[in-house]
Amino acid sequence: MDEHTQVFVISVAAELAGMHPQTLRQYDRLGLVSPSRTPGKSRRYSMRDVAKLQEISRLGAEGVSLEGIRRILELEDQVGALTGRIRELESALSDELLNRPGRRVFAAGSAGEVISLRAGTRVRRSNQIVVWRPLDRD
Repeated sequence: MDEHTQVFVISVAAELAGMHPQTLRQYDRLGLVSPSRTPGKSRRYSMRDVAKLQEISRLGAEGVSLEGIRRILELEDQVGALTGRIRELESALSDELLNRPGRRVFAAGSAGEVISLRAGTRVRRSNQIVVWRPLDRD
């Protein structure tokens, strides 16, 4: 069972969230928390839904309106989806770079510039020595 498994009836979810069941019905109508429905149309809540209800309660106690709470939850869901998409794209990019023949490696040059190298090559280092002697000023 994971956090998305819909197992709690409304009375249990309300007790876990520290709310009245009627409040959960109102939040469902407003779209703040939308539990799944059984074939008999009763609501089933997951631990994720209960956590969201607790977050709604906390935000409400801080004076945030229900519309503000709805927007915050919407933005948090959007951030979560975008974070997941970034992970997917990073993984795809990593796989592509590893599987591409002649992939490139980057290094820093002596002046700090970026130098593109083929895989398996090294940066040529200058091995020149410069000797400085002060001028004799008599």
